[in-house]
Amino acid sequence: MDLIKEIFDNVKTIAVIGMKDKAGDAYGVPVYLDSIGYKIYPVNPSRIGKKVLGEPFVGKITDIKAEIDLVNIFRRPEFIPEHVKEILSMKPLPKYVWFQLGIENDEAAAELEKAGIKVVQNSCMLVEHKTLKFR
Repeated sequence: MDLIKEIFDNVKTIAVIGMKDKAGDAYGVPVYLDSIGYKIYPVNPSRIGKKVLGEPFVGKITDIKAEIDLVNIFRRPEFIPEHVKEILSMKPLPKYVWFQLGIENDEAAAELEKAGIKVVQNSCMLVEHKTLKFR
């Protein structure tokens, strides 16, 4: 729980890989995070040309020009290794990566942690924030 609190206290910018532009968790969670003050950058190659929360969708996380504190991933576990490669090529590296509820990949998490990135797996940012808020 200390890592979760650290994340919510220190993060300002969040890139969301697999974000959607309509109903569902990959839309609702980032919209909630935006509503409580985090800057959201949407990443989804199938949504290029669209905007959400005032930001255009980009195809890859490395297309984002802003410094990203946390990468939030809404993709199935088999896609995680590909995203880890992208994340590790970011300049500067994010401080945190969060695999949303149902997403676990211990090998990918270990690779990120080896690079100094703290990882949360199989957890929902919205649920965790609300849990902390009402403790």
